[in-house]
Amino acid sequence: MTLTSSPEQPLPVRTISRAIGDWVNRLGRVWVEGQVTEIVRRPGLATVFLTLRDPVADVSLRLTCPRAVCDAVGAGLVDGARVVVWGKPSFHPARGTLALSVVEIRPLGAGALLARLEQLRGVLAAEGLFAASRKRRPPFLPRAVGLITGRASAAERDVVDNARRRWPAVRIVLREVAVQGPLAVGQVIDALRELDRIPEVDVIVIARGGGSLEDLLPFSDEALVRAVAAARTAVVSAIGHEQDAPLLDFVADVRASTPTDAAKKVVPDVAEQLTLVATLRGRSRRVIEHRLDREARALADLRSRPVLVAPGRELDRQGEYVDALRSRGRRRVAHVIERAEHDLAHASARVHALSPAATLDRGYALVRKASDGAVVRDPAQVDAGDDLTVRVAAGSFLATAAAPPNTSTG
Repeated sequence: MTLTSSPEQPLPVRTISRAIGDWVNRLGRVWVEGQVTEIVRRPGLATVFLTLRDPVADVSLRLTCPRAVCDAVGAGLVDGARVVVWGKPSFHPARGTLALSVVEIRPLGAGALLARLEQLRGVLAAEGLFAASRKRRPPFLPRAVGLITGRASAAERDVVDNARRRWPAVRIVLREVAVQGPLAVGQVIDALRELDRIPEVDVIVIARGGGSLEDLLPFSDEALVRAVAAARTAVVSAIGHEQDAPLLDFVADVRASTPTDAAKKVVPDVAEQLTLVATLRGRSRRVIEHRLDREARALADLRSRPVLVAPGRELDRQGEYVDALRSRGRRRVAHVIERAEHDLAHASARVHALSPAATLDRGYALVRKASDGAVVRDPAQVDAGDDLTVRVAAGSFLATAAAPPNTSTG
């Protein structure tokens, strides 16, 4: 039914309350899962009042349950227990509150809890909250260690005592919270966010001793897992013992098997570090001494070489080599000059033998016409009375051609 109203004609509270009640009363019975808190059993009343809390969304719903239904559950109905209830929603107009009238309560057994945790683990893993790539390595020596644990708990003593035994100067920022029950998740998340805002805190340890599956349920809460994934500071999970594996172990940057192991993972052991420094110093010294010995031997080998023992010996050898090259060059040049002189004398003799002057020295003469200088090779070239130039070995003279002699024979 749609209600009509306006600023001039508003509806009274009773009308709205009655409409809400009518709508809620039309709802059937539903199964609801949650965490039981604030169980109130009043003497003489047949009704037990409870609060059913959703740890993920941090919302709650009031329950009214017959005492017989609660008694049927037995000792399992305690604060912090995970249950499934069957009931019908109801609205109380007089108080304006919503409640669930419970008909049946079923506590979640270990098998059901493990199945639900496994299902939640699969969902969170699919979102990448457990991926190794997003995990951070805590610093070697943190400026301060944040510790979230129970008040005056054995886990606190294990972390603090072992951390200070390993590194006496370690600074621990402690936040004491509830580590089981309905308040645990909210207090742990608040402490985590508070420590995450402190700049000096370089690593946060969430520690708790061992316990049952139900006791460790807060550390598998989805809201806490998401808060750890969103933290900027590296988180170390130290919940329970080695066999315990809450979801916090998967999302934390470092998982410690026990609180004592967490102390070993967040601060170094000063004795071990001193031993390591001494070992490294000795190893460095041996390496340097070995290097110096090797270089000293190499230097001694260099100094023992002849070129360094007697540097002048090499200079003398090179001088002798230069002198030998110089002598060889001189002999080579003298041989070339001598051969050239011989070739020149031979050529000169050939030229002299072929020279016309040598022919003239043997009594021959060279006759030319005075008119044109033509060499006379045939008597027919000369007419009587022609002027001739005659060259002999000692010089030249002029002559006049006479009639040629009669050489005919009759």
